Amino acid sequence: MGTITNDTKSVQLMIQQNKKKKNVRKTTESLIPTFLLICAVISVLTTIGIFFTLLRESITFFTEVSFAEFFLSAHWSPWTGNFGILSLIAGTLLITFIAICVALPLGFASAVYLSEYATEKTRKVIKPVLEVLAGIPTVVYGFFALTFVTPILQSLIPGLLVFNALSAGIVVGIMIVPMIASLSEDAMSAVPNSLREGALAMGATKLETTFRVVVPAALSGIVASVVLGVSRAIGETMIVTIAAGASPNLTFNPLESIQTLTSFIVQGATGDTSFGSTIYYSIYAVGMTLFVFTFAMNLLSQYIVRKFKEDY
Repeated sequence: MGTITNDTKSVQLMIQQNKKKKNVRKTTESLIPTFLLICAVISVLTTIGIFFTLLRESITFFTEVSFAEFFLSAHWSPWTGNFGILSLIAGTLLITFIAICVALPLGFASAVYLSEYATEKTRKVIKPVLEVLAGIPTVVYGFFALTFVTPILQSLIPGLLVFNALSAGIVVGIMIVPMIASLSEDAMSAVPNSLREGALAMGATKLETTFRVVVPAALSGIVASVVLGVSRAIGETMIVTIAAGASPNLTFNPLESIQTLTSFIVQGATGDTSFGSTIYYSIYAVGMTLFVFTFAMNLLSQYIVRKFKEDY
């Protein structure tokens, strides 16, 4: 009888423990969605807070400077009362164009090799090493452009200035290569092998299969990666601040010194800018312009993905 009683108590104890575990599991599972929702809400509220901060200060700026002067004038010299942002936009677009000219062929070729030609062992070695470039601080890239790339370019191009758009644009392009390569490789790897096998069975070569089957099938992901790379180049700060100079010239000559939207923000925030001055509020107006640029590029990327996405 004593043994039966002990067994009954053990069973009851096990049942109680199982109930407690189930209750803990249910509580945990019910809390996880709430935690994830809080994280998502914080992210959205942060974005909204940044937007309204920029908007509020920009409105203050535009009560002192007209839209026409800000967006149509090419003379940018805030310390003398000239607020024509066209020269900064031109510098930003020049850096972005050079960067894409460098990053697109390198990133796309890397993605094609990793997806279609590299062995699994080679891919496991090359892809992580390639993505290490994305983890290098941009200030290091900036000094690399100034102290390594610029001297090489000066030996090839006589008269090239120490601070120039070409050196900065090349290094910005190198910086965004991992983004284009990684996202494009993921898009091409997602293409079903049945498409490749079908093309090869029809007599297509490996090269023809890659560029006539795989690349068109992954086109939305490839284009989206390029658009995101452009967005990243537009928002780059330290490389252009260190290597491109601080001369707001309305020029598309890559051999000259220029200034971008981001480099002015750095200059304005670290200079002798008094709180509440027009120059102080101009930082927010430039930041708002940059925000609109990058936001538009992200929207374009999402549109391209939805428009040209292939479902298999």
